[in-house]
Amino acid sequence: MPPPRGERLLVAPVFIFSAARSGSTLLRAVLGGNSRLYAPPELPLAHLSVRAETRWIQASMTALGLSAEDLDHMLWDRVLADTLRRSGKPTIVAKTPSNVLIWRRIAACWPDARFVFLLRHPAAAVASLHAAWHPSWHPGESGSLAEAIGKGLRYMTGVEDARRSLPGFTIRYEDLTSDPEGTVRPLCDYLRVPFEPLMLEYGQFAGHRFAPGLGDASDKIRSGRIQPAVPPPPPPDIPAELTDICAAWGYLAPADGPGADRAAASVPRQRAQEKGDHTAR
Repeated sequence: MPPPRGERLLVAPVFIFSAARSGSTLLRAVLGGNSRLYAPPELPLAHLSVRAETRWIQASMTALGLSAEDLDHMLWDRVLADTLRRSGKPTIVAKTPSNVLIWRRIAACWPDARFVFLLRHPAAAVASLHAAWHPSWHPGESGSLAEAIGKGLRYMTGVEDARRSLPGFTIRYEDLTSDPEGTVRPLCDYLRVPFEPLMLEYGQFAGHRFAPGLGDASDKIRSGRIQPAVPPPPPPDIPAELTDICAAWGYLAPADGPGADRAAASVPRQRAQEKGDHTAR
């Protein structure tokens, strides 16, 4: 039997890759206000898998030429395609920070997917992650700053790895909050949908669901208004573990922190253009 063809129900889905607490819920709400984009609440795909554990079903899947990963991909595609169909819109925008940890699988599942890379000052994102920690959603964790730094850096490394490997559009949370139209309009161009000014007034759309476990559920996001970003800490107060990624993303000058020279050199500005990346600064 020939191998599976990998045909998908979803056509050109959009994935937002970001670290936790980087503004992805805000971006989801804004994009979801577009008449052609459906942006559902978070769905961590790594937690959604098919069980094929017995020898009998494994023998059957082998005979059909299907791997466990093939089955997972079929399930992901079916769930998202059904969600999109019920929305009545033509294009889905999926955002879940943990999805960046499996970016290779997502890119393999949907070869025609489009990617949006959302950056935020790493120290600000980690501070927000630390402040938002709650034991009911993170059993077994201590809620310490060191833990938040480690988790945040893991996600940020995934974002940077994906940016190095995939074409896409990069925006910054700081730009989204300070110049919403100037940031969202070129993003709409990249997604080949019209910019609609009402997108920026996301609070008027009743379909948004802000609840614990589905992304940011703070009073700030519930206000329905794009608000200024919280300023990041000054360079001397940035945790040493974050200085490399801060420099790589352009949030630190080379002289501002140890290791910044090496980090800045490792991610040259020209790389985005060489890979065909559309980068909003």
